[in-house]
Amino acid sequence: MAPAGTPVPVEPTETVVAEQTLVVRRSPRYLSFMIVGAVVGAVLALLLTVIFPQNAEFDPAQVFGFLLLGGVAIGVAVSCLVAIVLDRIVGRSATTVVVDRLDANITRAFEAPDPGSDPQPSNENSK
Repeated sequence: MAPAGTPVPVEPTETVVAEQTLVVRRSPRYLSFMIVGAVVGAVLALLLTVIFPQNAEFDPAQVFGFLLLGGVAIGVAVSCLVAIVLDRIVGRSATTVVVDRLDANITRAFEAPDPGSDPQPSNENSK
């Protein structure tokens, strides 16, 4: 049993306010595709720097930097194109669903306050 003066929780009641028909479709997460494309481009730049023979004009770090810029840009672009193609393929399988908009009414019942307690806080500075 709850002590006097504490609220007694009551289960919320839900009522259906509106019913709507929505079209739900899946779509790829473009940011994930872009990150994967950038990582693949960076790894490819590293492999190309290590595999090909050194150039007399440029330091290996410079070659890696140039290839990194190009590899990341091309990797992001290609992965975005892949995501767009997947979005078009998966977007065809849209599903129609019926949704309910609910309104939750939460009521709380209070027991009678303790007769010895002051319902309003006292302010000693206001005397």
